[in-house]
Amino acid sequence: MQQSDDMEVPALNDLNYNSDRLKAQAQEGLRNQKDSEGSMESPNLEFEYGDTDSLTTELSELYSYTEEPEFSLNRDYFEEDFRTHVKGRRWVELSTEEQRTYIMRLLDALEVTDRDKRLKVARAILYLAQGVFDECDTETDVLYWSRHNVFLLYDMGIFTALLELLSMEIDNNQACSSAVRKPAISLADSTELRVLLSIMYLMVETIRVEMEEDGPEWRTAREAFKIELGSPLYNGEPFALLLFTMVTKFCSMSAPHFPMKKVLLLLWKTLLFTLGGFEELQDMKVEARRRLSLPPLPEDSIKVVRSMRAASPPASAMELIEQQQQQKRGRRSRRSAFVDSLEGDSPFARKQPLVKQDSLDTYNERDPFKNDDARDEDEDGDDVDSGIEGEVDPLDRDVIIQPPPPPPPLRPPSERVSFPKGLPWAPKVREKDIEQFLETSRNKFIGFTLGNDTETLVGLPRPIHESVKTLKQHKYVSIAEVQIKREDELQQCPMTMGEEQVEEAPAEVLYVGMLPSLSQYVIALLKLLLAAAPTSKAKTDSINILADVLPEEMPITVLQSMKLGIDVNRHKEIIVKAISALLLLLLKHFKLNHIYQFEYVSQHLVFANCIPLILKFFNQNIMSYISAKNSICVLDFPHCVVHEMPELTAESLEAGDSNQFCWRNLFSCINLLRILNKLTKWKHSRTMMLVVFKSAPILKRALKVKQAMMQLYVLKLLKIQTKYLGRQWRKSNMKTMSAIYQKVRHRLNDDWAYGNDIDARPWDFQAEECALRESIEKFNARRYDRNQSGEFAPVDNCLQSVLGQRVELPEDFHYSYEMWLEREVFSQPIQWEGLLQAQ
Repeated sequence: MQQSDDMEVPALNDLNYNSDRLKAQAQEGLRNQKDSEGSMESPNLEFEYGDTDSLTTELSELYSYTEEPEFSLNRDYFEEDFRTHVKGRRWVELSTEEQRTYIMRLLDALEVTDRDKRLKVARAILYLAQGVFDECDTETDVLYWSRHNVFLLYDMGIFTALLELLSMEIDNNQACSSAVRKPAISLADSTELRVLLSIMYLMVETIRVEMEEDGPEWRTAREAFKIELGSPLYNGEPFALLLFTMVTKFCSMSAPHFPMKKVLLLLWKTLLFTLGGFEELQDMKVEARRRLSLPPLPEDSIKVVRSMRAASPPASAMELIEQQQQQKRGRRSRRSAFVDSLEGDSPFARKQPLVKQDSLDTYNERDPFKNDDARDEDEDGDDVDSGIEGEVDPLDRDVIIQPPPPPPPLRPPSERVSFPKGLPWAPKVREKDIEQFLETSRNKFIGFTLGNDTETLVGLPRPIHESVKTLKQHKYVSIAEVQIKREDELQQCPMTMGEEQVEEAPAEVLYVGMLPSLSQYVIALLKLLLAAAPTSKAKTDSINILADVLPEEMPITVLQSMKLGIDVNRHKEIIVKAISALLLLLLKHFKLNHIYQFEYVSQHLVFANCIPLILKFFNQNIMSYISAKNSICVLDFPHCVVHEMPELTAESLEAGDSNQFCWRNLFSCINLLRILNKLTKWKHSRTMMLVVFKSAPILKRALKVKQAMMQLYVLKLLKIQTKYLGRQWRKSNMKTMSAIYQKVRHRLNDDWAYGNDIDARPWDFQAEECALRESIEKFNARRYDRNQSGEFAPVDNCLQSVLGQRVELPEDFHYSYEMWLEREVFSQPIQWEGLLQAQ
């Protein structure tokens, strides 16, 4: 039974590809059925996943639409100061040396004690970082001068001065206490912080992005800035930790006026800059495998995912109802056609008088998809979406009996060249899988096992030899396995292995800094994610993430209300985007740096309910979320500062942009799915959490998004829990099973496609997590516990010497000495036999 279930998967692929042509050949009247189904499918999304969106978009998302009046304010303060020192000329007309001289004057003015004067100077610097837009004619000019000015500002030491001001604002207890007492917090409460964070964000994001026309000076400055941000130069810790501190202060309600969107964006871009993006991470992984003398990766995962094509989404409930009605009509029309054929009146019958009836009878007698076992209790009764795809069309089922004609080409020849033949991923086998396979085989054929020995095959039949050979050909040793083995050796033989040499990589420096307060950082980020999720309902005790988007005066017209509503939704989407990308970056870099660092962060995420939070996020109309148009293009920077502002109307706000999908929302969804995959991979207890929280119908709805990368990570999550969902679920979702077979990497001896009683038993959640926690704590204690001395202290083994040592006792000990003797010595029975046996 298991084998037949598994073998049906590839057969269904051919059946799906040929369905249109076979229906046309079978009956003319049902052609409209496929058209009606196809019209309801979502279009393919031309989305290219990357570290970030375009530079222009990333800069525009820094500002809320309610901050638009501040652009002219920045310009006015700059021009007021600039005209007093440089008369009759514009900024773009100055030489580089003259620009440096003026920036040095601004830097000196930042040190004044007057808060208002300091804010004016900071706004003038922000105007420079924004590209002196009043002197530019096009958006390209604005970006050019912004880049030129940012490198100039960094060279003059502006970032360090801003960092000192930011630290002062964070420690400003007066501002914090006044914000706590306020009933409603608005933009005005975070003016200084927003200006400082905006300048720093523009500097980090602009310098981070490499361009071909960058000269050697700028390339050198980029590397210096990257090292500076990632090193513990700011009060002995990296810059990212200061931002993490701001996040925790905000979530603890002690600083509710902090502009959280800007903090999270700056934190994300700082980590992206210092740790490296996904392509850099892939290069680091290749280099790490080379250093450990491991074989190269079987493929480049980034290229494989980009070459994938999206699969058709499962049918919706409405489509299934229509399909069932049309199937009934189709059966009636086929019966009438058969009756006509017996009477000799049907042209169809004159061609094939009895073949269709034979196949129909055979189909009715032997329906390979029909569930004859009414007593099958494997179905999860609460899974309301278990039949979302429906069964195969009866006309399609005829194909199982009659051999189909040769399938049409799946893609045009020009496209087929760029896609790999066969399955996209090379299969992988772990050393543990080979050991388990040999243990089972030896128990079956010999009657005893040889532990972890994978070389001795004596007494096993020839097919087992061939199987082991095939498994070893696809054996994959991960960096994590090498790190775990090395850690075990260091724990068992500290004297023999010696002291570990730890490379001071940016990820290592960051982990050391985060370690004391890691749980607080994780909980704070998840609180913000929950508050920004579209499925979250407003609660009185939840944190207010809208402090840096709400204006001082609330809107009074319908148009203003619509604009603010779009701004609030956009604000939440950007927060979700920043947090999802930030968490994924941390997980991936810590996993490469050391597996136990990754496991420590993962366990904190799991204990803070990250898994149900992400599932709650996806428990919505995900197509509506991805196609949301919460943006006003004419208000986006730099468009709004270069072009004349058109009159906004309710119709133009409702129309939104013309994009097929929202890049940031699709990016966030993929990131959250990847985080969920990382948390649950090879963790049976966490996989059971997916089953318990009924994630299958939620994830299946996400398959409606026709984007290959998103579908891949949804299918991965469905694959790991398939064996626990029951036979009936697998029968009802064969198209999903087929998509898993096509797109997800295979483990040669993984029984994902059918349930195994041993593997499907309830796992002891606490035992698995506690064993992992124990390994993590040993790792952290050995590597980061500063209380341990570097050298081992000598042990005194002489009994007389030990007993002769003076022990300092508390002054009042002699008063309670007799009570202590009675309680601890005389009243305690001594098990002499046990002591003798222990010896």
